[in-house]
Amino acid sequence: MTQAVQYSAVGGPEVLELHEVPEPVAGPGQVVVEVEAAGVNPIDAKLRAGIRPGAAFDKPRGVGFDGAGFIKAVGEGVDGFRVGDPVAFGGATIGDGVGAYASETAVKASGVSLLPDGVSVEQGAALGIPAGTAYQALRSLGVRSGDTLLIHGGSGSVGQAAIQFAVSWGAKVIATTSARRADRVAQLGATPVGYGEGLVERVRNAGEVTAILDGFGSDEVLAQSFELLADRQRIATIVSGAKADDLGIRAFSGGSPHPLTDQQEAWRAEALPVTLALIGAGAFDVELGDRFGLARAADAHRDLAQGAIGKLIIEPEGA
Repeated sequence: MTQAVQYSAVGGPEVLELHEVPEPVAGPGQVVVEVEAAGVNPIDAKLRAGIRPGAAFDKPRGVGFDGAGFIKAVGEGVDGFRVGDPVAFGGATIGDGVGAYASETAVKASGVSLLPDGVSVEQGAALGIPAGTAYQALRSLGVRSGDTLLIHGGSGSVGQAAIQFAVSWGAKVIATTSARRADRVAQLGATPVGYGEGLVERVRNAGEVTAILDGFGSDEVLAQSFELLADRQRIATIVSGAKADDLGIRAFSGGSPHPLTDQQEAWRAEALPVTLALIGAGAFDVELGDRFGLARAADAHRDLAQGAIGKLIIEPEGA
């Protein structure tokens, strides 16, 4: 038997329970990972709370998509991995009852990447959704050298990844942020702009925006974006997808009724090995936050809702 955090009904953090479950088996095209760290993402909490609709379920659902650890078993048809390899992964299948918040989990080998020397399991676990979302969104917007990218919500995990990708590609980046997080945004290479009255003018003073990524999601932020950039096809949201069609902007997940294209899915998959290599080369920084044992997953979700700084990590061996 192994341990996994599950829930049987949507609700508050208290619905998360730690259960003993059968050990996962590596099916064709899968590997089993002994999980050392799992990343806590906003989508985990949104699905748990029913804020983001998920598939109907009549059995306990697992929690968490991203993690890192060591290969425990390799399924039929899988090449390139051996038992004991240190890896990071994304795309754990929560519908099977065991997600990334578990002692071990079975995942598709296509979503697994080897951890380079010098990259910790905590760093690897922090990347799947944030780095994949940022990388794919910026590729879809065609961000490159010569662009001035505005990121709404620059200090979050997706925002920080987007800053670093865009800067590395030669773009200028302006990022909205709170005063307490401005130094972090600047450290990553962006020009920080404070929230609140006068934001549009402050952004204009910082540069002429040619692309916008919205990671904040309010109507006010979207209205400000329209003042700053006329071309709505170079405005994308990752949180207000349900509104995108009516507003004429682009949306990548975030409640969008449109699935990602094959190309966009490929970019998301590409992001994990690319980002791991950048970390290994000292060219990408991950801001880690507090750690929680499996039994304290509910506390992690409470802290997430309170705006905890840094990527929160679930550690199966933690207290």
